[in-house]
Amino acid sequence: MDRNELKNILPHREPMLLVDEAYVSDDNIAHGSYIVKGDEYFLQGHFPNNPIVPGVIQCEMAAQTCCVLLGEKISGCTPLFSGMNKVKFKTVVKPGDTINFECSLIREMPPFYFAECKGIVNGKICVSGEFSFALIKN
Repeated sequence: MDRNELKNILPHREPMLLVDEAYVSDDNIAHGSYIVKGDEYFLQGHFPNNPIVPGVIQCEMAAQTCCVLLGEKISGCTPLFSGMNKVKFKTVVKPGDTINFECSLIREMPPFYFAECKGIVNGKICVSGEFSFALIKN
């Protein structure tokens, strides 16, 4: 799915749509990616002359990739973060990098969904963690 197709699943819009493309593989793992261009709002001032993607933005990118796993369940709902556990940041993400995410559901208790995810840049994990979401009807 490209950004336009993702808008059929995710309620996010620019500038908060933080996944460029995504798909769910046959083994039910969501794969998503984002190319850091360098002009993003979240790089302004983080940090001058040394832009680094904030950890909280990396978590949001991971969460949006996770939501692709929920597909049509999101229809008529807003997915809200309900928790983050065991989140670790291992390497910095800079302009020009492509972050690739791999996310899988580990438990469902509707309206709550639990997933684990990792983000990878140049073959190295930059972020990993467990995320939980609540699907709240609009």
